[in-house]
Amino acid sequence: MDTVSLIDVASYLPGPPITTDYFTRHAPSDRKAQNIMFRAPAHRHHVAAAESAVDMAERAIAPLIDRHGTAAIDGIDVLLTHTQLPDLPVLGCGAELARRLGMRPRCILDLHNGGCAAYIYMLDLARTLLSSRPDAHTALIVAVQNSAGQIFTQPDVRPLAQAAVPGDGCGVGLLHRSDRAPILDVECRHYPQFAGDMTAAIEPPRKYWEPGTGQLRIAFTESKIATVFARGNRLVPEVALAVCDRIGVRSTEVDTFVTNQPNRLFLRNWREALELPPEHHPDTFDACGNLFGAAIPVTLDTENRAGRIPNGALVLLAGFAHAGDFAAAAAIRWGAAPPPPPRTHDPLTPRCR
Repeated sequence: MDTVSLIDVASYLPGPPITTDYFTRHAPSDRKAQNIMFRAPAHRHHVAAAESAVDMAERAIAPLIDRHGTAAIDGIDVLLTHTQLPDLPVLGCGAELARRLGMRPRCILDLHNGGCAAYIYMLDLARTLLSSRPDAHTALIVAVQNSAGQIFTQPDVRPLAQAAVPGDGCGVGLLHRSDRAPILDVECRHYPQFAGDMTAAIEPPRKYWEPGTGQLRIAFTESKIATVFARGNRLVPEVALAVCDRIGVRSTEVDTFVTNQPNRLFLRNWREALELPPEHHPDTFDACGNLFGAAIPVTLDTENRAGRIPNGALVLLAGFAHAGDFAAAAAIRWGAAPPPPPRTHDPLTPRCR
């Protein structure tokens, strides 16, 4: 397989931060709110009413255009997108995004599974497509989470404990067939036996597209919460350690460990399973909430823009999806660190002549 690199990342968060009071002032006493799975973050962002998934993706890609030029995006060969809540039934946002940005990709693929690990899934697919097609050299991957401000703010859903956890955002990645910032290895594992454990509910019951009065929500029971929690604790370290083993490093040698951000307890348990200190495992949960599929690229971009991922660092991405039907991990030798700011002249220091 030809070497494929993740050469840049960017992200977008819609609107101003929303505080937890937006939810708690409407919430009745709910014992699920005491469950650590639903402990609310301090802030989250919500997509605007008129803001589409394509709008979010276009805004997330803008920094890539600023840094690499319009031609670098116009000439993308492979475009992969994942949208948590498609704006139109059936149709993802890939083709419309390509039209808006003037792209003519040889391959456009809207990925509807992968969930919170979709960014890693797209990394693997992009790497495979670029390596197997001699005429393809660049790929753009896009993960949009847009359900928090649309599903979880409905009047009947907003008072539930689960509503305060998600946030909206979009993260993107630019890939080249090169060895500048190589993707060292990827592990993707499907667990079909768990696929039926993620459900949606509407009261009174109906299919979500049928007319009615009930509002769609994700359904949780106490037993299901415990089951999903146990799976998540196990699956993410398993795929992460599998990648470490194949590239011949110990988990303690990882410089930056970026995961999806479902809740504080998962983050702590995953970090401890890999024996990493907190500063090696970035946490955007309190600032952004659970960003589902966008969490990994948004967190990655946040750390990179802050200058905390130097070129040459070993970056490990990992996450699991839905109720545990998919998990993935990827190792990258980082090469997308932003350049240092230009030095300004200190008037008290004489210039060299």
